[in-house]
Amino acid sequence: MASYHTRWVRPEPQAEDPERIMIREALAFGKALYDRREELGLTVAELAERSGLTVDDIECIEEGGTAPTIALLRRLAAALNADVRLTSGHDVGSVWFEPHAA
Repeated sequence: MASYHTRWVRPEPQAEDPERIMIREALAFGKALYDRREELGLTVAELAERSGLTVDDIECIEEGGTAPTIALLRRLAAALNADVRLTSGHDVGSVWFEPHAA
């Protein structure tokens, strides 16, 4: 029974699991929303009212339970007086809301 360590053979690179990518994107989206909401000093209820969503919807997004869609990003960006910024990759810092210039 030979293992990689005794034979010094590297395993073949695995393709990224699409489900893990979706989870990381949802978490990045939730963190970005939470960060901007806190920056503005808004409660979950206030953001829900501004965006036309429910408190449960906002909480679900902030907890990483909602995949970002373009329509949802636009709706929340308008409610947060911000633009959505995306970078390549799927890490937590890959999505953020950038405030509009004054």
